[in-house]
Amino acid sequence: MKVSALDAVADLMERYRKAADEFARGDPGPVKALFSHGDDVTLANPFGPPVRGWKQVSEALDDASSRMRDGAVADFEIIATYATVDLASVLAMEHWKAKVSASEDLAPFDLRVSSTFRREEGAWRLVHRHADPITTFDPSGPLRRSFG
Repeated sequence: MKVSALDAVADLMERYRKAADEFARGDPGPVKALFSHGDDVTLANPFGPPVRGWKQVSEALDDASSRMRDGAVADFEIIATYATVDLASVLAMEHWKAKVSASEDLAPFDLRVSSTFRREEGAWRLVHRHADPITTFDPSGPLRRSFG
């Protein structure tokens, strides 16, 4: 039975959710294993500026996971998935909890995430991830700091 691209991406998202549990406990290894190691891989996470290339992405993932402990990912709410034979894009809301930075409190937080996957040598790899904490409507918008 041939697996569709949508089914393959759904499976990959579940693997990513499990890897993110480890990430929320300070171990970036399982998440890093799902990323492309190419020069064109990109990451934009809430802890720093966007980076490009496996070396910088790997370092940014190490840094972000080192800021978390005792956490877990409760759910990935998939909003939309678009997939072709070799490329897929997913928009999701991720619901996390972790002790972040110096905090001793286990805090819930949500991330708005866009992920792009590409088939590389027969396996799906994450080639772009953008995660930010903007998850609710703000009538003044995020630009209020710049123009408000």
